[in-house]
Amino acid sequence: MRIANLSGRLVLLHEGKAVDVERVSGGRFAADPQAVYGRWAEFREWAATADLTGGAPFSPEELGSPVPAPRQVLAIGLNYRDHAAESGFEAPEGLPPVFTKFATSISGPVTEVALPPGGHTDWEVELVAVIGREARDVAESDAWDYVAGLTAGQDLSERISQLAGPAPQFSLGKSFPGFAPLGPSLVTTDEFDNRDDLELRCSINGEEVQKGHTRDLIFSAPALVSRLSAVLPLLPGDAIFTGTPAGVGLGRTPQRWLAPGDELVTTIEGIGELRQRFTA
Repeated sequence: MRIANLSGRLVLLHEGKAVDVERVSGGRFAADPQAVYGRWAEFREWAATADLTGGAPFSPEELGSPVPAPRQVLAIGLNYRDHAAESGFEAPEGLPPVFTKFATSISGPVTEVALPPGGHTDWEVELVAVIGREARDVAESDAWDYVAGLTAGQDLSERISQLAGPAPQFSLGKSFPGFAPLGPSLVTTDEFDNRDDLELRCSINGEEVQKGHTRDLIFSAPALVSRLSAVLPLLPGDAIFTGTPAGVGLGRTPQRWLAPGDELVTTIEGIGELRQRFTA
């Protein structure tokens, strides 16, 4: 199953068309895309037998984030060994670094993003897991049962803001407007041949700059759900950015940053692509 946010309304994607959930369910489920996660089990049961004929065509530019207003956004650092190495750090052995991207940075899959003046804006392709039921002290072996689905994300990062000061400002440096594009849809894990091994790619103006596989995560999505839920409750609709593989601008020699006019394309196998164009 694939759900999406079409012009602010919850839709199911079926055979390339969008089916309006509020209309087809006779008002049983609201149009608000975020609200569905609070009733995820009930929604999945309904969707399994819903009549999805008669959908409408749409363009990617009309899509918003499939998780537009999570109560918690948890982002994971240094979760691929090659990225930890290019960043100058040892790979984590315990819980990896955890920070947030504030919810106002969330946007849809096709956007224009204004670059902060005087900054060094970097790219980070990431698989994002969205929680479908409250998780507290969850065993890793059960953790997939708490995940509503997966989507593609970009952890755009302004490195000067992130690293300046007496202590790093990770969350602020990663939370400028448009710095958390998500989408194009949320895909339930039964749609994947292997939900634990998805290819991630990222390109700038057609040049591939990142390529990796989620099988190389140090802490897999279920491991993250388990370890995070041991500290705090994970709530329906929460988003977990699981980390990025090597190839970011910070780790290059010379270092490289996004510039006005650049087009960043982010792709995750079985999910789809994000497309960001940058302006001054």
